Amino acid sequence: MAMTCSNDAHEHHDVYAAQCPCREVLDLLANKWSALAIGAMEGGPQRFGALQRRLQGVSPKVLTSTLRRLEEKGLVTRTVYPAVPLHVEYDLTALGESVAEPLGQLRLWVENHLDDIQAATS
Repeated sequence: MAMTCSNDAHEHHDVYAAQCPCREVLDLLANKWSALAIGAMEGGPQRFGALQRRLQGVSPKVLTSTLRRLEEKGLVTRTVYPAVPLHVEYDLTALGESVAEPLGQLRLWVENHLDDIQAATS
């Protein structure tokens, strides 16, 4: 029997169902750049350049795409301040703040268990 996912009520969503929109959100949040960007914004609004410096190794193109996806899902707000040059800040919404804690726990778990993981794979 194939699993389905209803878009109507919360209790009908099933992340294991192939067509459930939950999958798209899970994919976004499980992405390393999303998880790191959300963590970098936990302390308050961040400018693009500050985020790029904090997320060492991310390209401007990937960071832009990540921030756009987070904004589209309501996790991040983008505020443009009229100045020369243009001043843009990214900040977590209440929804973004609510996912920051579990993502922070995941990042902490990875840092605390990296040596064990590396030992198991060598």
